[in-house]
Amino acid sequence: MREKTKAVVLLSGGLDSATVLAIAMNMGFEAHALTFRYGQRHSLEIEAARAVAAAAGAAEHKIVDIGPEAFHGSALTDGVEAPKGRSDEEMKSGVPVTYVPARNVIFLSYALGWAEVMAADDIFIGVNALDYSGYPDCRPEFIAAFQAMADLATKAAVEGGRKTTIHAPLINLTKGQIIIRGLELGVDYGLTLSCYDPGPRAVPCGECDACRLRRKGFAEAGLADPADTP
Repeated sequence: MREKTKAVVLLSGGLDSATVLAIAMNMGFEAHALTFRYGQRHSLEIEAARAVAAAAGAAEHKIVDIGPEAFHGSALTDGVEAPKGRSDEEMKSGVPVTYVPARNVIFLSYALGWAEVMAADDIFIGVNALDYSGYPDCRPEFIAAFQAMADLATKAAVEGGRKTTIHAPLINLTKGQIIIRGLELGVDYGLTLSCYDPGPRAVPCGECDACRLRRKGFAEAGLADPADTP
């Protein structure tokens, strides 16, 4: 049997990254999922990533520790309150306190290194520039710039002519379109966690930016969110 081509898939345990994992596997890649423990306040998302990777049948799921001292000043890492109840317009104006400084730069850099080690030429990331919270490292310009850097950064590219492609298949999709695509591929969204401030047993708060965007997506898709608590 023909050996599958390897790909690194960044997996946070959220809705978007679970969809991207399914997309990569549907494209025929052998998916090597990569999750980070970076001092985030809610380790529940790591457990969600484990569940998603196992359910999808990822070839490997690596969890990498980055010292919490690397990230500060975010509501996702420090004792800062995550904003709640914001409108769509408010979510699109300015960078919110849930932004983690340079997170995707660092995550993609780790992914690029791991990809070169395992001779993988493809990296998948679930960034989105339509229904998102205004993060600068989720825009097409950022992905294009990182791609240009990656073309220059590795021995495989410089000496071997093997360039690594950064795939961002969700970048121009609405949350509703993402959900529909994921369901077509069999994603169990009941395993995912999007909330910035979950309660006991991973119950979503329902009012943070991530919860509101997720609710909007399921409403657009005309579906109920399986992660909602009755």
